[in-house]
Amino acid sequence: MLWDVGHQSYVHKIVTGRAAGFTRLRRRGGLSGYPSRAESAHDHIEHSHASMALSYADGMAKARQLAGETGRHIVAVVGDGALTGGAAWEALNSIAAAPERPVVIVVNDNGRSYAPTVGGLARHLAALRTHAGYERLLGWGKQALDGAGGPGQTVYRALHATKQGLKDALMPQVLFEDLGLKYLGPVDGHDVPALEEALERAKAYRSPVIVHCVTRKGLGYRPAEEDEADHLHGVGAIDPATGTPLRPGGLSWSAAFGRELLALAPTRPDVVAITAAMPGSVGLAEFARHCPTRFFDVGIAEQHAVASAAGLAMGGLHPVVALYGTFLNRALDQVLMDLALHRLGVTLVIDRAGVTGDDGPSHNGLWDLVLLQAVPGLRMAAPRDLPTLREELREALEVADAPTAVRFPRGAVGAEIPALRRAGGVDVLRESRGGVLLVGVGVMARTALEAAELCAERGVESTVVDPRWVKPLPAELLRLAARHPVIVTVEDGLRTGGVGSVLTQELHDAGIAADIRVLGVADGFPEQGTRADLLAEAGLSAHGVADAVLAAAGTAGRPGTA
Repeated sequence: MLWDVGHQSYVHKIVTGRAAGFTRLRRRGGLSGYPSRAESAHDHIEHSHASMALSYADGMAKARQLAGETGRHIVAVVGDGALTGGAAWEALNSIAAAPERPVVIVVNDNGRSYAPTVGGLARHLAALRTHAGYERLLGWGKQALDGAGGPGQTVYRALHATKQGLKDALMPQVLFEDLGLKYLGPVDGHDVPALEEALERAKAYRSPVIVHCVTRKGLGYRPAEEDEADHLHGVGAIDPATGTPLRPGGLSWSAAFGRELLALAPTRPDVVAITAAMPGSVGLAEFARHCPTRFFDVGIAEQHAVASAAGLAMGGLHPVVALYGTFLNRALDQVLMDLALHRLGVTLVIDRAGVTGDDGPSHNGLWDLVLLQAVPGLRMAAPRDLPTLREELREALEVADAPTAVRFPRGAVGAEIPALRRAGGVDVLRESRGGVLLVGVGVMARTALEAAELCAERGVESTVVDPRWVKPLPAELLRLAARHPVIVTVEDGLRTGGVGSVLTQELHDAGIAADIRVLGVADGFPEQGTRADLLAEAGLSAHGVADAVLAAAGTAGRPGTA
């Protein structure tokens, strides 16, 4: 049994012996929020990116066929939202090509992913739901004719010969059957006997079959049923009686971005917004409400989102594509070949960039600073606070001849970090003569400042700067580096290939001899935990950075300790 994404696999975890572990769900050392191969032999895939389970199912079915295991089924559970992803249809095309391989595809259709499912497929599934009487009609006919004995069986066979035509007339399910997939349903996914009967029928076919289960998201828990945003799709600690968050946070980066984009809308009629099934999660819900004709939710289809943005840009608009950092990885080819190659003015807003925390290895956004460095012509900003987000978003939207990106982490924005001065595009946040140059990328500027204070207690002074735009790096940053014997860069992305690596290369190319230390995350797949804990483990807390600065400056020991 394969679970696509895994939010829907919690009951599976309970029945496979992990009920007691839910007290530490998504905490360090506790149960993962997704299937996990380390937790159970019953968890086969743990990618937690949508639309991929059917490809695994196709590969596993082929492997079993080659091994001669013809009697075993592969069952993939996939949501209707995940079927908006193109990879799912690539897999369906392959699965349907081999009627001898028994793959059961259970479609958990609740009309939503994070947000309501959109597009032509959503309309198709809705039409199937409204024609639920078809299977009941056919079953009633067979039962009635069975009672008539031989003549009845003859009539039934004659009627069954016209089955396809009858389905074409009464049911819009031919999309699946024309692919070569048997279709069962719609089945009430909350009716256990009906569901078991449908699964037994699916098992008996011994060929690819879709079992279409209609469910309601949050059914049985009133706060989830009544939550209009996403039916409590993703929550932190809540009051179980009301669903109210116990620890409401401050203004999130996602909400701040959405507010700024909406504020720009009246003066920038060319700006349009695109998301991949996550309007609320990336802060675009209010933009969608106020500017519905300028907002496009393409479903779980990041590649299409970016390529469609290219078309919008060619039409004279400036698209803003808002995606989680981990999901942007899926559209790298489109960023390269559809945006950068055509030198199009499209802005990528990378939400939850860097270390994200409790969603685990697959949801960390650690790769953007590395992967986007390789995109020719792309310019990338990393705001440190609300004023720099406002400023850098506007600067990004002014670029018409190249793609731009604005990245920020998960969590609250935090207090403003004012600059002492701006030099050639670089913000100087703390200044000293000589000593160490501490380069804080985006929100890591705050950590760099805290580390500088700790180092000052040990007599080591640092100049702290925020480059603001991290691709390409400002020329002023190289000039500042040339005036400091020691340079330490701090970023919440991968250590290899990120901003520090680029600065090291540029200093080398410019013939500037410098002692440079690059601080970042060494492992691209850190385990789940809070963002603060994971950063500390990577040496990216204020104390960890201070230790690195003191070591680089030749002063050992943690500041404030004997």
